[in-house]
Amino acid sequence: MKKLFMFLAVAGLMAITAQNAVAQDQKTEENATEQVAPAQEEAAPVPADENIFNQKSDKPLYQQIKTKFIEGGPAFMVWVVLCLILGLAIAIERLIYLFSATTNTKKLLGKVEDALNEGGIEKAKEVCRDTKGPVASIFYQGLLHADEGLEAVEKNVTAYGGVQMGQLESGLSWIALFIAIAPMLGFLGTVVGMVGAFDAIEAAGDISPTVVAGGIKVALITTIAGLIVAIILQIFYNIIVAKIDSLVNSMEDASISFVDILTKYNKK
Repeated sequence: MKKLFMFLAVAGLMAITAQNAVAQDQKTEENATEQVAPAQEEAAPVPADENIFNQKSDKPLYQQIKTKFIEGGPAFMVWVVLCLILGLAIAIERLIYLFSATTNTKKLLGKVEDALNEGGIEKAKEVCRDTKGPVASIFYQGLLHADEGLEAVEKNVTAYGGVQMGQLESGLSWIALFIAIAPMLGFLGTVVGMVGAFDAIEAAGDISPTVVAGGIKVALITTIAGLIVAIILQIFYNIIVAKIDSLVNSMEDASISFVDILTKYNKK
């Protein structure tokens, strides 16, 4: 339940921030257009050579992105942006969870071994209960079955390790879904834009750049947006997978060392 609230909070915050920024930018552009229009009428024409070398836009980057969003067609771009917002929300929640689940396994093994030598199984259980992370949970499950023999301990450690691995990988399927959907939505916008361009050509009865440009612009912008979203989410996906692999390797190594510690304890 906490993960759901965290996910909804992050997604809602990002959506509200984006909506407020777009509304504020629209008001700023309207005011700027009203102020600049009279000045442009009085200004002298700029030579063509100077226009070639002064094509840089004075607009901030986020305003340029907003302009391209509108030119790409909100009907498709809004879904692409939604994939980005939801994908990033899940990725951020997963990263927070994974980094909070990281444990110093060598230090934990040392504490468990000292607790076994000083107070036995119950003392070791207390150490695991007071330690956060999947490794401590696996150790605790093994200690619960310590009186049943080492074979039972190994089975429970292996089984609960699989459960913890499933929790670490939770949410990855959604990120992979958004990685796949975003380019598809972009390509769908491309097809629709090209159809619109051909409809405009048919209605005009002539092939001219001005008639075709609108549809082609929609096609290209939606494709670019979908690919950018997929690239961003793919980077986060790979970071999460690498972190999960690191945690799983640490869990496996620690589990082997834990069984060895219990073996030494039972021989005493």
